Amino acid sequence: MTMVRKPRDFDAELKALEDKTRDLRKSKVQHLGELVIATGADALSAEELAGALIGLTETADTAKKEAWAKRGAVFFQGRSRRTASASDRNTSYAPAQSVSAQPSSGGTGAT
Repeated sequence: MTMVRKPRDFDAELKALEDKTRDLRKSKVQHLGELVIATGADALSAEELAGALIGLTETADTAKKEAWAKRGAVFFQGRSRRTASASDRNTSYAPAQSVSAQPSSGGTGAT
């Protein structure tokens, strides 16, 4: 007796992969937005922020990149400690609230 294999539904698999890709992109955009807010960069104009990011991506100086990476690591370590102490005090911890609750450093970014 010969068993017949069930054919794969490539369309359904492709749709599932496309859905997963869309969800990952959406999550990435949300996390980047939260990072912009948490660092206070939301006080910059869109042009200033875009220009700074372009400059960062064009930088070939590895010493600068390493220094930025260390500074970023310190930022995240400090945030982790603040988050841990805040969650100890507040059992209904919500990450989005702690990010948006930080004061901005100057309004719209216009000087």
